[in-house]
Amino acid sequence: MSRLSYQNTLDELKREILNMGSLVKEQIELTVFALSKQDLELAKKVIDRDDLVDNLELKIEEQCLKLIATQQPMAKDLRTIAAGIKIIIDLERIGDNAVDIAKTTLRIGTEPLMKPLIDIPRMTVITQDMLNDALKAYIEEDIILAEGLAEKDHEVDRLHGQVIRDVLTYMFENPKNITQGVHLMFISRYLERIADHATNLGENIIYMVTAERKDLNK
Repeated sequence: MSRLSYQNTLDELKREILNMGSLVKEQIELTVFALSKQDLELAKKVIDRDDLVDNLELKIEEQCLKLIATQQPMAKDLRTIAAGIKIIIDLERIGDNAVDIAKTTLRIGTEPLMKPLIDIPRMTVITQDMLNDALKAYIEEDIILAEGLAEKDHEVDRLHGQVIRDVLTYMFENPKNITQGVHLMFISRYLERIADHATNLGENIIYMVTAERKDLNK
């Protein structure tokens, strides 16, 4: 494989990772929209689309392993491919969290929500922003943008705490809210985990560019 052909293959790898990231981001948007509208058919659609994410992960992983086996990349190129493998693992787990939210939405069903959803949609917007930033940082090799994920992760953590406090208040006021309250706390937890996975993306990007490990989940 010529250097030009090899570079084109690396570029194609990055495009596939971007495609996977866009698909996962859309899953997050759809699953929380399904929750807010209690659209059970849309929640089922999110679950069904999980196979698309899983299949794309396998395809990209195969591309990465083939590049390592056939080209024996060194230094920066090897870190780029290795980071790609770790990134798709976190993207797949984010996709799983989106499915978990959809499954929880089905459990809530059409039972009226105990309170208007405010902080959960806010968490959704921030996690989507984090994915955008992570993918942009990956393509542009922007470590400043990658490091900035930590601050947004802290905001998601803060909102998660707020959701827990609000839901517990409603549960204490009316025991009939307990089952739904537990479901809503799980949903908030899934979004908080999505943010953690997004910071993992940032850590791998920083390593890819600098060869240094940095913990963004402190």
